Amino acid sequence: MVIIEGLVICFILLVACVVGISNGAVNLVFLYEKEVQDKAVETGLITHEKIKRNKLLFMLLGMLPCWIFMIYAVYFINGARGFWEGFWQMYVIMMIEGLFDRLFIDFYWVGKTKAWIIPKTETLMPYIYGKTLVFKWLGTLTGSPVLAAALSGIMMLLVKN
Repeated sequence: MVIIEGLVICFILLVACVVGISNGAVNLVFLYEKEVQDKAVETGLITHEKIKRNKLLFMLLGMLPCWIFMIYAVYFINGARGFWEGFWQMYVIMMIEGLFDRLFIDFYWVGKTKAWIIPKTETLMPYIYGKTLVFKWLGTLTGSPVLAAALSGIMMLLVKN
């Protein structure tokens, strides 16, 4: 069941990205390097205010549903109780989502297709490189267990048998 729930979260993330770039990848420019954001603003494709607004919308309508679904699935569908039971389930779900994000979205979709190209910023490609790439992988590999532990600890206090 946990694998299916991880795939559901991947689907939610995919839909959030598809909707986010449906009117141009510039709408999700906050996911890009600072240089790309600055170039998009400089060329008049978007404003700093719209970048902030789009980031907030993506977090509220894209990422928040992922977290809510994950917690609901682990504690109310799967019936997890206690720290370890919640921790391992959330960790597996987060790793599935993280690997999907790193491998499919970042490596393939952003890196190998034209869907995420922002006009007038092509000279700044690849969009994900260097320390950002390392940070994203470290966040997936080390941040997921830390976040799973924190959420599991909180839920352990909130959800009693």
